[in-house]
Amino acid sequence: MAAAPVGPAVGQSTGTSDGASGARSSKLTPYFLLLPLALALIVFFLLPLLSQINSSLTSGGLEEGYTFSWAFGNYREVWVDYWPQFLRSFGYAAVSTLLALLIAYPLAYTIAFKVGDRVRPLMLVLIIAPFFTSFLIRTLAWTTVLADDGPVVGFLHGIGFLSLSDAVGLTSDGRVLATPLAVILGLTYNFLPFMTLPLYASLEKQDRSLIQASGDLYASAWAGFWKITWPLSLPGVVSGTLLTFIPATGDYINATFLGSMRESMSGNVIDALFLRVRDYNHAAALSISLMVAIVVLVVYYVRRAGTEDLV
Repeated sequence: MAAAPVGPAVGQSTGTSDGASGARSSKLTPYFLLLPLALALIVFFLLPLLSQINSSLTSGGLEEGYTFSWAFGNYREVWVDYWPQFLRSFGYAAVSTLLALLIAYPLAYTIAFKVGDRVRPLMLVLIIAPFFTSFLIRTLAWTTVLADDGPVVGFLHGIGFLSLSDAVGLTSDGRVLATPLAVILGLTYNFLPFMTLPLYASLEKQDRSLIQASGDLYASAWAGFWKITWPLSLPGVVSGTLLTFIPATGDYINATFLGSMRESMSGNVIDALFLRVRDYNHAAALSISLMVAIVVLVVYYVRRAGTEDLV
């Protein structure tokens, strides 16, 4: 009996091998696409972070040199010396984040639900318009806005606001510049777009029929907002508050130009230790402490917020 042909079997084997190779290649494609991002994170985040951790655990000084010695005492020393600036950073950031939320939510709601399609793009451009200039210029502009002889301070004097703010310690001697209020206002203004845009994105994608259904079920507009609009916008709230709170905590530009030594934040101390005092191990220890505190607060906040569906 003649031997069975082997051609089809060979062809079938080759096709299976090519298919398996193609399947493996398709599975590896996402990893290849993520490779540039992974390399960037390693070079620009992980390696500098490890360098800072190493510096924070060294002893010595610039003249005699630094020696790695597991010097955890650096963390205790920076906390003892700079805890007021540390707590002030979180306090200012929390207040400015809350103010930004109170301002941005009605603004984002109006853009998403109340204005027409022709006006909406213009309003979004106006929100991001401050980004057309540098962060430093925007902050310096507030020194003119809040000048002692300017119309803003005159108006606040006229309505008696500065007397009340002096009493609670937000301002001093009827002045706004070089006070906590000026720093908080600067932080709120500079980071307001980071709050508004995520809120708008979360509100804009909501299903309008759900709101209409609440009205058909005789719910008031206020009840419909709290039962439907607000819960569905929580991803935007969480995203916006994180994007505002995190950079505000580490900011030092606003405290430098709108505040004084009494309003200095952790960022100001880190800047001084690194660039002027050149106390690198304590500067690194304070930087790592600030980062760890922010991470712990963010993890706690996201879990308490009950949503990880960030916009």
